[in-house]
Amino acid sequence: MAEKNIQTQKDAPLRGLDWHWHLAEGPAEVDTTELEFALMRTFEGFGRWQSECLASVCDLAATGPENALLHIIRMNERPKTIKDLARLTNRDDVPNIQYSLRKLIGAGLVLRKGSGRSGVTYEVTEEGRRVTDDYGALRRRLLIQAVANVPGFGDRLAEATRTLNLLSGIYEEISRVAATHRRG
Repeated sequence: MAEKNIQTQKDAPLRGLDWHWHLAEGPAEVDTTELEFALMRTFEGFGRWQSECLASVCDLAATGPENALLHIIRMNERPKTIKDLARLTNRDDVPNIQYSLRKLIGAGLVLRKGSGRSGVTYEVTEEGRRVTDDYGALRRRLLIQAVANVPGFGDRLAEATRTLNLLSGIYEEISRVAATHRRG
């Protein structure tokens, strides 16, 4: 019965495919696993897009997460602490964030201000402002124009955003549960 349910959930061209494997034995697992793989592929594609878009407007070879830090530092034209950056990106790998910040500082895009553990903030430089402006213009020309040409896509993006935010909370909670009950 589960196999029949799985097949009825999938589009007609995909019928007959074997959806069962160690992470996907029933309909809920198939749907969840398919979403997780879509998220992984989207994350990787998004990272490549960010890197290529940034490389088109400056000479810095940056990863997607480094690019994201640059734009988040500029967000609301307000300096950010490492704690702010970690919270806004949902990351807890502070040494990697610090490495990325050193890379952005070395490229002349970000400035470190203050001292001590709690007095340090990061903000974009004038070059960082130019690069993020140019990035935004290229993003509008390529990505936003492509998205705007898909009928009803704005509503789909809004629903996807709500779904991903909900999933983010679920994954956070279940990661705490898993950590609590970890073996050895």
